[in-house]
Amino acid sequence: MTACADTCDTVAVTEQPAWGAVFAVTLGVFALITAEFLPASLLTPMAASLGVTEGMAGQTVTATAAIALVTSLVISVLTRNTDRRTVLLSFSVLLVASNLLVAFAPTLSLVLVGRVLLGVAIGGFWTMSAAVAMRLVPEAMVPRALSIIFSGVSVATVAAAPLGSYFGHLIGWRNVFLIATVIGVLAFFWQLVVLPKMAPTGTARMGTLVDVMKRPVMRAGMLSVLLVFTGHFAFFTYLRPFLEVVTGVGVNGLSVILLGFGVANFIGTSLAGFVLERSLRMTLLLMPLAMGAIALALVALGRAPIADALLVALWGMAFGAVPVAWTTWITKTVPDEAESGGGLIVAAVQFAITLGAAAGGLVFDRAGASGVFVGAGAVLLVAAAMIFVSLRDRSEAGVAVTSEA
Repeated sequence: MTACADTCDTVAVTEQPAWGAVFAVTLGVFALITAEFLPASLLTPMAASLGVTEGMAGQTVTATAAIALVTSLVISVLTRNTDRRTVLLSFSVLLVASNLLVAFAPTLSLVLVGRVLLGVAIGGFWTMSAAVAMRLVPEAMVPRALSIIFSGVSVATVAAAPLGSYFGHLIGWRNVFLIATVIGVLAFFWQLVVLPKMAPTGTARMGTLVDVMKRPVMRAGMLSVLLVFTGHFAFFTYLRPFLEVVTGVGVNGLSVILLGFGVANFIGTSLAGFVLERSLRMTLLLMPLAMGAIALALVALGRAPIADALLVALWGMAFGAVPVAWTTWITKTVPDEAESGGGLIVAAVQFAITLGAAAGGLVFDRAGASGVFVGAGAVLLVAAAMIFVSLRDRSEAGVAVTSEA
């Protein structure tokens, strides 16, 4: 059964790429991820202003992630009869409302309400990103469109924390959220002008997620996603203590290495589309393989600041292609249910963040940061082996395996 036989009724064929719409969505992504990361750089002044502990203020991050997880699983069903253009614009409205509420909230409770709105926008957007990319550009250009969209994440990752901290000191944390509001407003109006109408398919239901997961290739893929992202977030969560204790760098050296990670991550994301257009399967396979080898090499080298800085940058570049690759894989594997597949990816990644940080913490308490890196490397190598064995033909061929459901 061909991909078209499964999807011609549900996915519009795009003759000309709508690059303006792709870049408008990218600005929206930048605004969303910037808002998500801001509390990490503003936690101390936020806690002091709201009269709570930093631990309580940190729950603003937890609330966003938890709601994003839930949203990713239900948003396709709740919006199945709504034009996708309207849905995306709604997420931008929620972003603006969230930032305004946080900026003017007198209490932590209202801040949390604002962060819940942001969680809905983030979870909803990532669920639909693959399906939207399929509607904006021709099939052959989907990897390139996704790499552009995900570059918004990389830029926000690099810029949000340092800029948030810097401007928070100069103008106060509430004004930083107002600046984020302005970015959200710009994204909304740009999207309003350039996003085309994208008629709903109206096929999603609560059982669709179960149906999609019944496909053998999806089960193997989701487990691979879980392993890859668990390994990455275990590594990334405990990167700072490794660099401080094992590598022995100071604050300045740490800042330079983390900046190098962020810049390399942006480069990796930007190049991902061109690499994926040549070989999806090899990208899926080689990225965790490289990351696993890098983690083990860092442990083996020990106190080698220059070499460690280079390896951390290479890790960032390799990981930059990972979200783009797996989102592209969804568009090739389940094009008839790209939104449901995207929701499963988001849920798996959110769970992996929790699992990687939690399991990494247990290992860290017993074996230190080096033990975490060894564990993360092993998990990533297992993921690479699973990808090699389980995702050999179908993902590269771009055939939806609906006949196996």
